[in-house]
Amino acid sequence: MDYMDSGMRYTPKPDKDWDTSVQFLPASDNKQLEKKKVPGRVGAVVGVVVFAAVLALMTGLLVWHFHFRQDRRDRKIYSGIMRITNQVFEDKYENSNSSEFKALAKQVTEQLKTIYLRQPQLSKYYVGSTIRAFSEGIIAYYMSEFNVPMGQVLSVNKAIENMNNLVKKDQRTMKHPGNALVFDEVVSSAMDGRFLKSSFNRHVQFAQHAKDNRIGTIESPGFPNAPYPPNTLVQWELRADLGHVVKLDFDTFNLEAEEADKTCKKDFIKIYDSLVAIESRAMEEICGHYSPSDPLTFLSSHNVMLVTLVTNDEGEYPGIRAHVSQVRKDGPGMKCGGALSAAGGTFTSPNFPNYYPPNTVCVWTITVPSGKWISLTFTQFFLNEPGQGNSKKCNKDYVEVNSKKLCGEKTGHVVETVKNNQATVTFSSDHSYVDRGFNVTYKAINSLDPCPKQLLCENQICINLNLKCDGWNDCGDMTDERNCVCNATQHLACKNRLCKPKFWQCDGVDDCGDNTDELGCGCTAGEFLCQNDNCVLEKKKCDGRNDCGDGSDELDCSRSTSMTCTDATYKCKNNLCISKVNPECDGQDDCEDKSDEANCDCGRSLFKTSRIVGGQDAVAGEFPWQVSLHSKDHGHLCGASIISERWLVTAAHCVQDNGKSRFSQPGTWEAYLGLHVQRQTGKTAERRTLKRIIPHPYYNEYTYDNDIALMELSSSVPYSDHIRPICMPAAQHVFPPGHSVWITGWGATREGGLAATVLQKAQVRIINQTVCNNLMANQITSRMMCAGVLLGGIDACQGDSGGPLSSPSKGGRMFLAGVVSWGDGCARKNKPGIYTRVTKYRGWIKEKTGV
Repeated sequence: MDYMDSGMRYTPKPDKDWDTSVQFLPASDNKQLEKKKVPGRVGAVVGVVVFAAVLALMTGLLVWHFHFRQDRRDRKIYSGIMRITNQVFEDKYENSNSSEFKALAKQVTEQLKTIYLRQPQLSKYYVGSTIRAFSEGIIAYYMSEFNVPMGQVLSVNKAIENMNNLVKKDQRTMKHPGNALVFDEVVSSAMDGRFLKSSFNRHVQFAQHAKDNRIGTIESPGFPNAPYPPNTLVQWELRADLGHVVKLDFDTFNLEAEEADKTCKKDFIKIYDSLVAIESRAMEEICGHYSPSDPLTFLSSHNVMLVTLVTNDEGEYPGIRAHVSQVRKDGPGMKCGGALSAAGGTFTSPNFPNYYPPNTVCVWTITVPSGKWISLTFTQFFLNEPGQGNSKKCNKDYVEVNSKKLCGEKTGHVVETVKNNQATVTFSSDHSYVDRGFNVTYKAINSLDPCPKQLLCENQICINLNLKCDGWNDCGDMTDERNCVCNATQHLACKNRLCKPKFWQCDGVDDCGDNTDELGCGCTAGEFLCQNDNCVLEKKKCDGRNDCGDGSDELDCSRSTSMTCTDATYKCKNNLCISKVNPECDGQDDCEDKSDEANCDCGRSLFKTSRIVGGQDAVAGEFPWQVSLHSKDHGHLCGASIISERWLVTAAHCVQDNGKSRFSQPGTWEAYLGLHVQRQTGKTAERRTLKRIIPHPYYNEYTYDNDIALMELSSSVPYSDHIRPICMPAAQHVFPPGHSVWITGWGATREGGLAATVLQKAQVRIINQTVCNNLMANQITSRMMCAGVLLGGIDACQGDSGGPLSSPSKGGRMFLAGVVSWGDGCARKNKPGIYTRVTKYRGWIKEKTGV
């Protein structure tokens, strides 16, 4: 039953007539105001007019105060649930059109009305109630409307939130007929105002009851043939049999959302552990676009769930599809807790890595051999809930380890050491908002030597002894990097006695913490470092003169007008230049002809990135410009980047003939676009042969200089969620040292190792050109760039060649900064990866491809 279309109709009420009981001041007798001696007829008239104006103003203020200000009303809808203890559920109560449903609903609304009218804070504002549904228990789901003066909203909200006590008081102190219903466990709160918008064109409601061995489906209206309609409220009431819970599993989720929209201000789905939209039972609010490889699976705490879709009047998006099934409450996937007696093992929150159910408690008791301690390592920990964050009080969802509570979202590994051979781990979720949960590994450790032949960090993590004082924070709390004697050939000695990799020197980032690594770099104090490595006085920056020689001292100045073009300035299509650095595709029109924002359908994954990935596995669709190049004889050999529907960029060394292998010939290759897992093409991938290959004419196979090539596909490829181009940088685009970028590919996961099956990703940092050249024995040309890792042991490797070095911009798009070219081994510390600098080839790429 749709509360918008049946029962009491919730429509805005017109303003009432003025209250006739309000007494207005009578008009005064003007004669009594006359003085015995008057200055004259004109003065008297002026006095009367002034007095009348003042009187009118006072009357208006009084009218506003007594009528408009005091009688301004706010339409409030409150939703609630209550258990009826003296009734037995019948199947006919599930059908809102049955006579049994209507009879029980009428009885509930009458008693609700009685309760409201007995409360002074509520009685004079009450309009009416409607019953939304009943479920086993027997649970009634209701909605009540009040017309509340603005000044009384808070007191009414408080009274409604206290409904459980009001009902108990009513049933304890008031006499009721013998057939009266007995209520218990009443929960009520104000409804989300976004569900009550008057702009809705449609209200659609569906009901579905899951059964064993049957999977149902819910879809947004029009899916998959048409986008969902605008200005629409859709609700799905989902039920399972008694003793079961509802399982909701999205396989498509594509709604409108703003960039980095965490509050879902546009279109959104809201899921409730209830059959009415009551905020204290809200499980999650979701918007945007999620990859099918990023699980969105929810479980209710009992046998009902409400899914609500709200759309606005903007945009057209495909919508959602989810599968509905039921799971036994005591089934294998729902069980949690228990006794653990092995020397080590792993356990997780229910439904991990999907969302755990609300209102759940799990208790694990761990016992290891006597004399041992217990080490617990949480490898992933996501227990976020609105209003809690990383609060130490943990009043909402939490994990408790021997009386110590953990909650919120933890990055990295969280280790808890129990100095006993027994431990109790408790997981508790409340009635509202759920999250992904946790994964924990436990093991018995020697109390006298917790880390045999290893280093024990202060956070109780054990690491290899060889990692001490190597310049990397392997412990995560810097234990392994304190009070070190640095290896002068590989590391820079900070004044605070930390050691840092030499290639972090002079990259504009204070890695030491005391700025040691940035001292003596380039220019002296009071000077500005130009892009061509010249130094000029700081006071000459933005003075309107080209003091650097390349114009870089006049970039990013406050003036926004056109300026003289230099090698460093961005040239608009109208041939005028602007001083802003990297203006292209940042969401702002900087050029007068707006050409800096043209051709910007690039460099962006349409999916929201999951917080949970396996190691460094990328999420499907996270890097939709990544291409896998297969030799028909050897399988995957190189990577490439999509720059348009027909053109790819790769490395020239990938297309050099090698013995009998004719890699320079288009017929040797197949390009797989939209691929995530090798040998699993599925629906997302497209295979293309090549029409031609264009290596750079000046590629040097000995030095890897000019290591770039273009590939034209035999036919254009359609863009999709998993296939999109990366943005091409302008020739003047700046990728500064210290800037974080991403490398991706299916290359070997270690030097000499096997290729990866799942697309891998790693975050690296651009390295100062001079420092890199020194590290790499002066082999770096101006057409190369270097990038090193933030954490040890991550790098591009064999099989990653030709792939993208993706650089995020301020506008949220990724630009092709480089092409994976060469390196000294793989993931060797202080041996960064070398990439072809794409900005040096923009003219050549434009000439050959038109991109």
